[in-house]
Amino acid sequence: MAAITAGMVKELRDKTGAGMMDCKAALSAVDGDMEAAIDWLRTKGLAKAAKKAGRVAAEGLVAVAVSGTRGVVSELNSETDFVARNLEFQALAHGIANVALEKGGDAEAVLAHHYPGGGSVQEAIANAIATIGENMTLRRVAEVKVSAGVIGSYVHGAVADGLGKIGVIVGLESTGKADELAVLGRQLAMHVAATNPIALDLASVDPAVLEREKAILAEKNAGKPAHVLEKITESGLKSYAKEYCLLDQAYIHDGSKSVSQVLKEIEGKVGAPVALKGFARFALGEGIEKEEQDFAAEVAAAGGTTG
Repeated sequence: MAAITAGMVKELRDKTGAGMMDCKAALSAVDGDMEAAIDWLRTKGLAKAAKKAGRVAAEGLVAVAVSGTRGVVSELNSETDFVARNLEFQALAHGIANVALEKGGDAEAVLAHHYPGGGSVQEAIANAIATIGENMTLRRVAEVKVSAGVIGSYVHGAVADGLGKIGVIVGLESTGKADELAVLGRQLAMHVAATNPIALDLASVDPAVLEREKAILAEKNAGKPAHVLEKITESGLKSYAKEYCLLDQAYIHDGSKSVSQVLKEIEGKVGAPVALKGFARFALGEGIEKEEQDFAAEVAAAGGTTG
């Protein structure tokens, strides 16, 4: 019997998208014949992943997981919203988020990490593709952690615990009362879900974005004296911060206060300084270009007719 090497297993996995153990079993069953192994996997329904890899996966679930002073949010995509209701897919999304809690916020590192039950996260996804029959991708992962305090979280459009359409985590660093911090953490996570800030404050905004805003203000006020333009720009950036920077935004639970003011006020309740160290917000499918289809044309094509 031919020796089955790791290189042969990898080659078969790359060609079919099947799991590592399935590839090894296939090669063993056909005495190392690569083409026969591909056919073996196909007959078992395990070689579907590679065929589906080109399909747009813009649906799926956002998962949130928190443990102590660390939290992660991840996005596992599928082709259709129907799959998001599949219990196996939900378990996979949960499992990947828990792996990310251990491994951190780098998606590539998470994909390569061990998945409970055997193999890597990437292999677990490939196996789910073969079983469920749709392309799936782990699109992104983010982590927020604090040295002391709490991680607040919120999931919007939840289909199960920690799974939904929008997932948010926020990090409140403080040595104060954890129960009070936890209440504020959830409220802030809800705020982030609703307002979608791009940064904590102006200093955290991408410099290129700020330069673009300054250029727009300068163009709108072309011809004005330099000292006037400087004040206009300063005022304009403050308005920009109130709209897009979390600490400067009006708090959705009390519009008379900014988020930074709310944080300052809570310090008396918790008995210690409170700092908002970071946040992450994932909305399912944001930024993915979905292929627009003409439904009537699709039906006509399926029936062998054209308009």
